[in-house]
Amino acid sequence: MACNGDGCQSTCYKDEQPCSKPIESPNLISKICIKCKLNDAVSGYGGVDDGRFCADCFRSNLFGKFRLAVTSNAMITPTDKVLVAFSGGPSSRVALQFVHDMQERAQKNFDASRDRSLLVFGVGVVFIDESAILSIPSGEMEEAVEVISSVVSSLAPPTKELHIVPVENVYSSDSSDGKEKLIKLVGSVSDPTGREDMLLYLRMLALQKVASEFGYNRLVLGSCVSRIASHVISATVKGQGYSLPADIQYVDARWEIPVVLPLRDCFAQEINMFCHLDGLKTFRFSTVPCSSINSLVSSFVALLQEENPSRESTIVRTAGKLIPFQFNRIPEIVDGKVPLATRRRQKRYNLKPNDSVSSESFCPLCNSSLDKSEIVDSSNVDSSRSSDIFYSACCSSCHFQILPSDSISMEQFYKDLPQPVLSRAKQTNNGNLSLLREQIQDCLLSDCED
Repeated sequence: MACNGDGCQSTCYKDEQPCSKPIESPNLISKICIKCKLNDAVSGYGGVDDGRFCADCFRSNLFGKFRLAVTSNAMITPTDKVLVAFSGGPSSRVALQFVHDMQERAQKNFDASRDRSLLVFGVGVVFIDESAILSIPSGEMEEAVEVISSVVSSLAPPTKELHIVPVENVYSSDSSDGKEKLIKLVGSVSDPTGREDMLLYLRMLALQKVASEFGYNRLVLGSCVSRIASHVISATVKGQGYSLPADIQYVDARWEIPVVLPLRDCFAQEINMFCHLDGLKTFRFSTVPCSSINSLVSSFVALLQEENPSRESTIVRTAGKLIPFQFNRIPEIVDGKVPLATRRRQKRYNLKPNDSVSSESFCPLCNSSLDKSEIVDSSNVDSSRSSDIFYSACCSSCHFQILPSDSISMEQFYKDLPQPVLSRAKQTNNGNLSLLREQIQDCLLSDCED
């Protein structure tokens, strides 16, 4: 992915928060591992568990966090087909490795069973090429594709299909001017933060399109504690506090293909150390630092983390007290092929109706949840133009940072939007009308009343 360099700190699924200093060779200090009590502990990566575990226990501990997140939230079941978003960075590399390890164990269980009743979930990998809108040397992109292809092909069976997709594929495959429209669309956003966020939304659309077209029913992102902590603060600064709980949960099913974050409890420092210990191949693009809110907040959180290794965890735990939405869970499993233990576990850990907030209205551009006060009836919009109706349906954050302020520029911006966004806008308008009707149902006269 094109923005996984040190300069980009956008809320993407890539290197969620690089370590403030490069990892040196792990130091074997005099402390003994607190888990096995046998081997010397490993230090030097700066995480909260620095100097507590030996190399083997460190690996086991990190994978244990991943496995607990997956099993507790029913992220992956035997009947699933999982798509892993891989940018080449450490976080997505570890996510891919752990998903592969789970699949490999499932395959061994399948081979060992007599009746072959233990199904094995499928895995695919996707890389989004963003060179159309980011200035990336062609040599770097070719190297990135080569590295990613070699990583995926080197994984043991079962075989994983690799999808290398340009971001302009969010437009129809029949459209010959998709790249031109994309460049105009992103170029029309003058705010640096708005451009980063716009790229994030387009990237998610591209991932969703690949997952939908190839029959995947889960999308795995490599977001970790470090990236989520930065997002908590940046989203608050940008006025996205109401929709913030939706972005920081283990599961986000407001999308057509549910998005899952199995590394939500893992720190970037741990992830970088894991890649170092296991020699996992990663790749970074050379990008120019930008002065966006996302970048400034990430630098601020990194400084806090240097002062106190538990700061990121504190930020995420505090934000975790916000009430999630009803779509922050995997729909209840009724498939008889899924083991009973998995279904019981999901029922135990899933959100209860009283512990979540219902949201039926979303911003047509960024897909963030809208508060009732932000919902606008399209019939009350002064203009009948589709661009003005679209503008009125978007959230306040998109108004301030992304959407053009004048009607002429807004009209062109609307024309350059990909079809999935326009379709979602129509669904949003219909949903808003239905919601408003439900709210005033008691005040309406029935057909039989005078």
